[in-house]
Amino acid sequence: MRSIVPILEIFYVVFALLTIAGGVMGFVKAKSRASLIAGVVSGVLLLVASALIFTAHPIAGFVIGIITSVLLAGKFIPDFIHKKALVPGGLMALLSAASIVLTLLAFKR
Repeated sequence: MRSIVPILEIFYVVFALLTIAGGVMGFVKAKSRASLIAGVVSGVLLLVASALIFTAHPIAGFVIGIITSVLLAGKFIPDFIHKKALVPGGLMALLSAASIVLTLLAFKR
């Protein structure tokens, strides 16, 4: 199961970039500062998690990654269920859930 860790590192980076891009899009389209701040902060936390997994502190990376993913899932899964919009709710709900599963699998190693 150790082979899941490099996949998780890459996933966190992709997830982070999409989260930051979503926050910027929310700001540009709706002038939502909350979207911008939440997207950038969440994205940076996911980048930090990826970096920590790569270094000598993988447990800290797993913890930061799963907390960030659970918070994003808590926002976007109900949003997707309520609004039925694939973007951003559906995409972020899927990415958050996948991140939680991958993190748990990697942590279990």
